[in-house]
Amino acid sequence: MKIDLGKIIIGGVILAAGVALGMGVLTLRDKQTPAPIEIIPPKPTATALPTLTPAPILVYVSGEVVAPDVYTLAPDSRIKQLVDAAGGFTDEADTAAVNLAHSLVDGDHVHITAEGAPMSTPSGVLPNAAPQRGPAEIDPGSGGVLIDINAAGLSELDTLPGIGPATAQKILDYRAVNGPFSDIEAVMEVSGIGQAKFDQIKVLITIDN
Repeated sequence: MKIDLGKIIIGGVILAAGVALGMGVLTLRDKQTPAPIEIIPPKPTATALPTLTPAPILVYVSGEVVAPDVYTLAPDSRIKQLVDAAGGFTDEADTAAVNLAHSLVDGDHVHITAEGAPMSTPSGVLPNAAPQRGPAEIDPGSGGVLIDINAAGLSELDTLPGIGPATAQKILDYRAVNGPFSDIEAVMEVSGIGQAKFDQIKVLITIDN
């Protein structure tokens, strides 16, 4: 049997070309197939807790300040900030008796006494454990002697809470210019005597026209 060497060589070339073509197709297919996309979500981050902001405080100041009233202050305020908010001390204030560095809390009542005034309650923060009576309040039925603001002299007026010598002299000067007071409320027309100071002395004074 005679072997045709030419056909064998041609067949081998064709086979090799087919194998190469098949591998090329497979390679091309691998290149055309995109790799799957994996989405990795970010790790959750810790959320900071909200910071509580302290609420402002309400504090009442009475006595020898320019404008006695209830004031809204920062939560870490001292008596100094309260006095500044009220316009400062009056000329009659016993400033040495006040601890300006004392810390305040919501609902405090700070009373500033007059220098040399005979008051049972000193300057400073009054306790809040029970309802407060003003330092000068008396029971009208207790037999206390009322001071006639139309007839009293400087020494008698000076005994009233919150009425120092300077304010007592202003009362005398007012009477000399305007005549006697028509009622006890009229004493608030005297410079330095406002509603808060009148509330301290109203149960201790009278008029006799």
